[in-house]
Amino acid sequence: MNLRELSQQFSADGRVEAVILRPSRAAPAIMVEQAVAEPGRGLLGDRRSANLRSGKPATKRELSLFQAEHLPILAAWCGLEHLHPTRLRRNLLVSGLNLLAMRSPFPDTELEWSIGDEVRIHVTGPCDPCSKLATELGFGSYNALRGHGGMTARISAGGLIRVGDPIRLHAILDKAAAVG
Repeated sequence: MNLRELSQQFSADGRVEAVILRPSRAAPAIMVEQAVAEPGRGLLGDRRSANLRSGKPATKRELSLFQAEHLPILAAWCGLEHLHPTRLRRNLLVSGLNLLAMRSPFPDTELEWSIGDEVRIHVTGPCDPCSKLATELGFGSYNALRGHGGMTARISAGGLIRVGDPIRLHAILDKAAAVG
């Protein structure tokens, strides 16, 4: 089996463990049971949804995802006993899937993921830590988060995202065929 085939195989579905909204830049993030995902906006109720974005560069960060399994490790690296996911200010806490593997390593291939019954996303890249997050988590946290800040995604089909929704590979898209 070649690397292209291996990169498209997942042993299990993922799961949405938490849905998190950031009402404004300065306001604390909040956990909700569900939120509406809208292409060009992100999660309605999140501060980033206030402005409609278009084009690939502008829409590549409509959602941010964080790996639930990394919370205890990150807490330890930051010298914390516990790390509540709202402190990371990422939209979705996801378990059961390696978030990095949700993005194809091949530039001519894109993986489309379903969240629940309606939403479709494309993971676009790493969600690097920022100075605000470093201030929130304390001394040394910037370096603890480097490479572990989560992933960003673009929404290709909107709908309702609920805590507990499954996340599964929906389609493998050949970008070269789409252009030709």
